[in-house]
Amino acid sequence: MLFDTDVLIWCFRGNEKAARLIDSESGDRLLSIVSYMELLQGARNSQEKKWIHSFLSDFDFLVLPLSENIGKRASIYIEEHALKHGIQMADALIAATAMENGSKLCTSNYKHFKCIEDLSLKMFKP
Repeated sequence: MLFDTDVLIWCFRGNEKAARLIDSESGDRLLSIVSYMELLQGARNSQEKKWIHSFLSDFDFLVLPLSENIGKRASIYIEEHALKHGIQMADALIAATAMENGSKLCTSNYKHFKCIEDLSLKMFKP
């Protein structure tokens, strides 16, 4: 399952439901490089950056890179949904990463992704 940035942030803030959800994932724990960068960008100091690296390593997260196909798919999402639904670049790239890797996307931000019809979502409610 590919985890959206928000689920990890909930976990980092001490949300037990998010922690249990991540811990209970029996398949691959996937993260888009976009989410990885968002997490690092949100770190307030080098200690938090180290903690993020440690967390992702301890829970065997696989950070998925961008590819040409992910970029093409994300640009289609922007073209089709930015004006009507307000999808942003980072969310388009995360959704495209999930789709290109045949993965379900776990998020608490349903409204960010609901416009993408074929995207399989697992909703997280903090």
